[in-house]
Amino acid sequence: MLSILDYRAGNLTSVRRALDHLGIPCTITSSAATIDASHGIIFPGVGAAGTAMHHLQASGLDRVLHEQTQKGKPLLGICLGCQIVLESTPENATQTLGLLPGRCERFEESWTDAQGLPINIPHMGWNNVRLQAPCPLFTDISEQAAFYFVHSYYPVPAEAYVLGTTDYGQSFCSVLGQKGLWAVQFHPEKSGRPGLQLLANFYRYCQEVSGAQ
Repeated sequence: MLSILDYRAGNLTSVRRALDHLGIPCTITSSAATIDASHGIIFPGVGAAGTAMHHLQASGLDRVLHEQTQKGKPLLGICLGCQIVLESTPENATQTLGLLPGRCERFEESWTDAQGLPINIPHMGWNNVRLQAPCPLFTDISEQAAFYFVHSYYPVPAEAYVLGTTDYGQSFCSVLGQKGLWAVQFHPEKSGRPGLQLLANFYRYCQEVSGAQ
C-alpha cells in the first residue's frame, strides 16, 4: 500500500484516482502509524509553501517524513511536494523540510521562450524532461514523453541530485533526488500514460524494497 500524505494541500484525490486506475492500493492519510506500515509515500501538493509547511509542522508530519526517509521508506514528491523536500523557497520566505540540499527560485519575467517572447508565469502546460542520470521512475517511458506542469517556482537542488531538466525560459531541474527519495516538478497524475507509468514504476520500486508481493 502507498500512503498519500494528507497535509491539507490540494490535489490529493487526483493522485488517488490515478493510483486506483492502476489498481495500486493506497490511502490518503495523516496517520504516522499508517504511513509507517505502508510500502511508500507520495507527497503531492498544490498551493503556497508557507501554508503547507505550517500544516506539516502543526500535524507533526514534518518529523514523520524525516523519520521515514531516514529509515529508507521510498518517497515521491510531486509539484509543491517536490519543492518542499529542499531547504528553502522565497515563496512566503519559507524554510522547508531539508530532506535534500537545495532551494527553490521563481521564474523571471525577463526570461523569453525559443521565439524570443516573454514566458508566462506560471509555467502551465505540457513539456518534456531530459534525463541527466538514470532514474527507475522513467523505466519504459519514451524520451519524447510530455508531462503536465503548473508552477511559478522551480527547484534548484545541489548538482548531485539533478536527475532531469526541462526548458522554460531557461533549463531548470524538473526531476531530483537519490535512490528511493525522488521528486518531480510536474504532475504525473495529470500526464496521461507516461505519468501513470511513472507512478507504476514508483510502486514497483516500493514493492521491491519492502519485499511485498
